Formats: sequence, C-alpha cells, structure tokens
Amino acid sequence: MTQQVKRAFKYRFYPTDEQAAELSRTFGCVRLVYNKALQERTRAWYGEQRRVSYVQASAALTEWKKTGELAFLAEVSSVPLQQALRHLQTAFGNFFAKRARYPRFKSKKKSRACAEYTRSGFTWRDGRLFLAKMTEPLDIRWSRPLPEGVVPTTVTVSRDSAGRWFVSMLCEDHMVAAPATTNVVGIDAGITSLVTLSTGEKVTNPQHERRDRAKLAKAQRELSRKAKGSNNRDKARRKVARVHARITDRRRDFLHKLSTRLVRENQTVVVEDLTVRNMVKSRTLARAISDASWRELRMMLEYKCAWYGRELVTVDRWFPSSKLCGACGTIAAKLPLNVREWTCDCGTVHDRDVNAARNILAAGLAVSACGAGVRPQRESSRTGRSATKQESLQREP
Repeated sequence: MTQQVKRAFKYRFYPTDEQAAELSRTFGCVRLVYNKALQERTRAWYGEQRRVSYVQASAALTEWKKTGELAFLAEVSSVPLQQALRHLQTAFGNFFAKRARYPRFKSKKKSRACAEYTRSGFTWRDGRLFLAKMTEPLDIRWSRPLPEGVVPTTVTVSRDSAGRWFVSMLCEDHMVAAPATTNVVGIDAGITSLVTLSTGEKVTNPQHERRDRAKLAKAQRELSRKAKGSNNRDKARRKVARVHARITDRRRDFLHKLSTRLVRENQTVVVEDLTVRNMVKSRTLARAISDASWRELRMMLEYKCAWYGRELVTVDRWFPSSKLCGACGTIAAKLPLNVREWTCDCGTVHDRDVNAARNILAAGLAVSACGAGVRPQRESSRTGRSATKQESLQREP
C-alpha cells in the first residue's frame, strides 16, 4: 500500500561569493518586509480596530517598492517577500484561533536567516537547482538522492548561526507502508536511560550536551572576553555556535536512528503524553531534560508512524505508570525519584522504568481497543480522594 506524503530533504551547500551576497540581501529584505507588515497590521488593529488581509499587505508591498527608501526591495526576488507575508498571515490566523501567541518581530541576530521559494522562484533542471536572480546552480552536497522522478515544490534556503548554508526541498513522495508485524512496544522516557522499552531493553542516554559541556563553557568564556562589536567577538560567537551545532546534529542523528528502528520493528507504539514545557521549569533537571529532547523524539515518532502505516498511541500524563504494580494493580503511596527498584505488597519486585513501560503499553492497548482515554485509577469511595496525584515534575518518568 502506497500513500502520497510531503517530505522535506535537507542538504548542505556552498554558495559562491555572489550567491552568498544575493542570499544575504534576500534574508535582510524578508526580515524587513515581515517586520514592516507586522508593524502596519498592529497599528491598524490597535489604532483603528481594523484587520489587514494578505491581499492588502501584498498591495502595500508593491507601494513600498516604489518609494525611494525601500526601492532596494525590488532588487531581490519577489517570491520570498510574498512568502514572508503569507507566513505572517498564518501567524495571525493561529493567534486569532488561540493556537499561538501574538506574532513577534524578527531579530537580526536571534531570528533564523531563511528565504522560501515556490515554483515560480526557482528552476529544477537535470538534477540542478537554480534560484531566481542567480545564473549558476547551487553547489549542493547530495548526502542522499532525491526520490526518482520527484520535483521539489518548495525550496527553503537558510543559514545557521555557525555560518553553514542549507537548502531544504519539499517534495511529494510516494511512501510504501512497512510490512505488517504483530510487535507492540511501550516507551517510558527518562534521563539515565533515554527510553526504556516494555521488552526490558534500556537505551542509554548519550547526553550529547553534557559530553561537550567543557568545550562549550570554554568557548563561551572566550566570547565573554571579546569587545562588543569587534571582529574577534564575531569569530568567538561563531565558535560557540559551532559547538552548539555539533551537539544538535549528533542528538538529532541519534533520535532519527532510534525512532526509525522503533517504528519499523513495531506495529503499535505507545508513549506517555509528557508536558515537557512544564518539566523544564525544574531548576535541577531542566538542563538534562532539554538534552534528552523527549519532545523531538515524539514528533519523529508521530510523522514516521504516519509514513509507514503504524499506530502511535499516547497515554494520559496523569496515568501513574511508575507507581502502578503491573502484577496486582496496587498503586504505591510514594515512590521517590531515587528509588529505581521497589517491591509491591504482593511480593513482586519491579524495576521502576521497565514496570512503567509495561504499564504504558497495557494502557495504550486499552486505548487502542476501546477508543477511550486512560484516566488515573482512584481509591475506593471510602476516602473520596484520588490516589494518583501527578508525580512531581522533577521525577524521572
């Protein structure tokens, strides 16, 4: 069984001096148009209680190009500028639908430098990519080939804080569902073990940030000693960015390999619905939780399960996976974080993480079978109290 899905293929490329200058100008113009349109829409709403549509913003962009101070906007491709207005329109749509905060202005130093080209802004010919306003193709390092017969529909060019250039090509691809299997797995996320599977397997947390912490601290100390605005400070900043990029790349590579293996080997994958945003508020575990990147792992599992015809089930965050005895169903009154192995009143000895993973799997299969959510188990009505208050945010799931 095949299905058509949208997939992005990201590659690194090395622009010529002319291409780098053109793209840098484009990045600046994209940021300016976004910020100016946001300013105008904010003024219209708070000053006149009037909404500005995308069509009106596009007409305003045409007028801006005719002015003397903004005439340089006509020197770059118009496609990325129009895409910036579309992105702003989407941001406002999400805000009015209460899915996101009010759109914020793009910063020259902190915002991602990127430009998006639709089909009218690039040419794909004989496996080479030509962007608008450029006569030479991009020098792309093809780390993997595009699917045969696939033509990009959208191209996004970006430059990260370490000075590396990337091009991402969005394509319509035909995905073949993975062979069906009867295997199912429950996943308990943690810190010492990145994930513990219901099969008993524990995947050690590689702790990429911790391994490079000394190198990162040294680079940051050197940066703090450089004079602001100097060339040496810019070089030191790039050095810090390269360390961060190395950590991010290694972490993402590991998560991709792990998520792909889990999806290919199992028909149903059950995970816990963790509120990572709240958990990183813990002063003692915030750094370790961020390094584990549980949210990114779940995101990968979500879209890969959709690609390969697998089922991803999420269990309610209030479900007492760690404190529930998988043998008799008793819930432990207290289970501090430092207790990694505990004995139930029924005599069963539990490994905290393995027991949690198996309970998550059992709850997920119940959700999949009956379609109902998993609610926290409660004590008898004699007490009238819930036996499963959410464990501390500082716990290891």
